[in-house]
Amino acid sequence: MKHKIHQKGIFALAGGVCVLAVFLSLSLGAVQLSPRELWQAILGGPSGTAGAIFWYARVPRTAACVLAGAALSAAGCVIQGVLRNPLASPGIIGVNAGAGLAVSICCACGVFSGWAMSLSAFAGAMACVALVAILAGRTGASRTVVVLTGVAVNSVGNALSEGVRVLFPETGMLGGDFQVGGFSAVSYPRLVPGGILICIALCVTFTLCGELDILALGDETAQGLGLRVGFYRGLFLLLAALLAGASVSFSGLLGFLGLIVPNAVRRIAGDGSRTLLSLSALAGAALLTLCDLAARLLFAPFELPVGILLAVLGGPFFLWLLLKRRGRHD
Repeated sequence: MKHKIHQKGIFALAGGVCVLAVFLSLSLGAVQLSPRELWQAILGGPSGTAGAIFWYARVPRTAACVLAGAALSAAGCVIQGVLRNPLASPGIIGVNAGAGLAVSICCACGVFSGWAMSLSAFAGAMACVALVAILAGRTGASRTVVVLTGVAVNSVGNALSEGVRVLFPETGMLGGDFQVGGFSAVSYPRLVPGGILICIALCVTFTLCGELDILALGDETAQGLGLRVGFYRGLFLLLAALLAGASVSFSGLLGFLGLIVPNAVRRIAGDGSRTLLSLSALAGAALLTLCDLAARLLFAPFELPVGILLAVLGGPFFLWLLLKRRGRHD
């Protein structure tokens, strides 16, 4: 009973912080909107200055933060559970780099938004996941090998993306915001396809929490319980690639979010996949929205790409995880 009450309290706190973050993101910025102006903008549509700012700037940007934060955090949970490695995340094992390369190629071909970009980002992310899995499997798939293989694939993907941008200058829209992650250029045509894919992938992932719990017990135990290990591992990696790839298509290469949030939530809520996924999605949405808000306000009138703040938080956190695990063997 106490455990259930504790979990309800954590969910209520996470949900409250997320709602507060959304309200602040919609209200604050270069032009501040009072609660009355927000209500009038909601009722009146995109008419007038406040309505135009609300519907064409604040709503897509806030929705992008919530969707990307939930998707990347959930993807981090899934990857860490499947690989049984708390150091794994979409950015570290090359998922973001693969998606970024696919988006760069799309832009070089003249496609800057829509379903083609979102699906290409997913395909690039999945290709990197498959490559990391194959290379790690052939070199002894320990936890450290998986991470180091992902780092190598990540470097190659980023280098190829830079090459595409050099050869095709018209891809200059993938500037600083895309490279470090940012939402200043988010629009409905860029957001909607990726957002739909994220919602579908999240729904499917939540229905498979039981299988993810079993898979996290180890291959031998999972097989003994009758789980088709190879099939479900591939399915979960596909879902993680879809979540991360769809996010990259409109948010850019945000790093460390899928590493920070699942590890922090796990220390509070334990390892149960359903609770861990739900809380990570809420916490990731709230954290990314607040970081984006801080990036908008801290150096106003200049705007800092939100990926820089995440890197400042994520780099030390990753080093702390490494130091905490020193002396342990895979």
